[in-house]
Order: sequence, then structure tokens, then C-alpha cells
Amino acid sequence: MLAVTAVDGCRYCSYFHTRQALKSGLTPEEISRLLSGDADNYPEEEAVAVIYAQHWAESDAHPDPEAVRKLQQTYDVEKTEFIHLMLRMIRLGNLLGNSWDYLLYRISFGKWRGSV
Repeated sequence: MLAVTAVDGCRYCSYFHTRQALKSGLTPEEISRLLSGDADNYPEEEAVAVIYAQHWAESDAHPDPEAVRKLQQTYDVEKTEFIHLMLRMIRLGNLLGNSWDYLLYRISFGKWRGSV
């Protein structure tokens, strides 16, 4: 969630996912690394998902076929499908949050900056 949110830049999602990550036991340092795209200190099975999620978001939901193959080699079909479902849901949330900020910016005649 944090890897995708870091790419998409939704401040609402960043806040929500950071709170969820803290509740799940991640340290502030781990969260900072995820938000910066650093997946070096995670077990390989987690790093593959984090790196893939970041690539998926950066490629506008059109990942490189080799990245998809790596994901499928690391996880079973059910987990791969679940990862893709979560990525689509996170992207939708990010798009809604960023669209909301843009609407606030427009109706305030540029006074509300938000994440625009």
C-alpha cells in the first residue's frame, strides 16, 4: 500500500496507510523506507511484492511482462491475483484522493493547495 501511495502521491492514502502500517507493527524507519521505494532490507518474498507494487504504480498499471513473471514465480496464483486486486483498489483510492484535492483547489480558486 505504501509503495503505491508513494508513487501516486495521495496525502489521504499516505496518512491512512501509514497509520495502518504502524498498527501492524512496522517501525517508522520501515515505513520511511517503503515510502522512499527502498526494499533492500526485507525478505525476498516481501521485497518482490513491494518492488512489483512500486513498478506497477510507476508504469500506470501496465507492468513489464518480466516483472509479472517474477511476481508469479514468487507467489501462487491466488496470492498473485490478490496482490493485483489490492493494487487496483489502492490505485482507485489514490485517484479519488488526488481528484478530491484538485476539486478543492479549483473551487477555492487556488487558495487550497492540498497535494496539487
